[in-house]
Amino acid sequence: MATFRPAHLALYTNFSAFGGVERVLLNLAKALAEQGHRVDLVRCDEADADLNHAPPAKVVAMSRGSCRRGRLSVLKADPTGLVPLLPPVLLPPKPSKIILYLPDLVHYLRREQPTALLAAKPYPNLTAVWAKRLANVSTRVVVSEHVHASRDLRYQRRPKWRNRFIRPLLRRVYPWAEAIVSVSDGVAEDMAAFVAIPRERITTIYNPVVTPDLHAEARSPLDHAWFRPGASPVVLGIGRLVPQKDFPTLLRAFARVRARRSARLMILGEGTLRNEMETLARTLGIAADVALSGFVENPYAYMARAAVFALSSAWEGLPTVIIEALACGCPVVSTDCPSGPAEILAGGTYGTLVPVGDDAALAHAICDTLDNPPHRERLIERSQFFSADRAVEQYERLLLGTNAASNRVVEP
Repeated sequence: MATFRPAHLALYTNFSAFGGVERVLLNLAKALAEQGHRVDLVRCDEADADLNHAPPAKVVAMSRGSCRRGRLSVLKADPTGLVPLLPPVLLPPKPSKIILYLPDLVHYLRREQPTALLAAKPYPNLTAVWAKRLANVSTRVVVSEHVHASRDLRYQRRPKWRNRFIRPLLRRVYPWAEAIVSVSDGVAEDMAAFVAIPRERITTIYNPVVTPDLHAEARSPLDHAWFRPGASPVVLGIGRLVPQKDFPTLLRAFARVRARRSARLMILGEGTLRNEMETLARTLGIAADVALSGFVENPYAYMARAAVFALSSAWEGLPTVIIEALACGCPVVSTDCPSGPAEILAGGTYGTLVPVGDDAALAHAICDTLDNPPHRERLIERSQFFSADRAVEQYERLLLGTNAASNRVVEP
């Protein structure tokens, strides 16, 4: 691995939940700290995710200010941007809460002056760029996108009218960042088109997913009747119970599987569609063989013991759960959604890809994988392409401004 001088690096997002983006930043923070860098995890003080277990990084909580002060700070950061700022930031009765933390983020940058600040998700990305302009410091700001912005912004729970007007704002602000990162080539291509940024300005770095800690947690004991010797095979799904993940398609696919053979479906995650999914499971007559088990601290122990991991998403960025499943030796079937599954699975070489929303094709793929599982060692070997060691070197170069590598990820 290339060596660089130790630096003060900050990683920033809202940490509103402990999902894929949050896990990626925690893995990256730990890997950077292990290289000798001083690392801050900068979060909003109302965040739900528990970061106290994230040593050796320092957790820095931003304080929330008033709505008026947040808006004034944005306008001060971009005084000539009134037109693109009005609909998504200045006029809404309730703008994004992230804006309210902008003044304190400015204070943080002035006080600490980190070498670089890596932000993730659209609104934290925007506030990171504005904070640097207000703080007038030399900190390199790197923004990162983890999902298809063109799709995700249309389906989030924010008011739809606000999302319609964020595109011009992203187009205006993102080019001011020192670097732009995407987690897959699919995300990069979507961002280039959606935000009108030249593709060559976007660097693809695959997520730092596979770590020694992951493998250790996968070996942890799991006391659950469904995973005892002789039990029916378990199909595993993981993710928030939201429209993006399209778990209804997985439920319908499992109903087809269950009609052919003995099997069970377990979904780890929580969300707004729980009641709807419970109703659908009862309607399909599969409720007795379906467990909506909510959030669990260690999903890897389940992955290591499941017969198949199934991803039914309508869209993604680079779905961390597929990589984690491979690292645990769990066979994968996935929708060929934009984007990420095809890149991770090398076009179907390491797992079966099916059309989005096609429950019949998903059911067929699950049954075929149950009957003819691939070799675990081959899946684990593929997962190493998404190791923390591999990603941290690329991030070091980008954050320290010494990136001489191509913006395209080359397959091994």
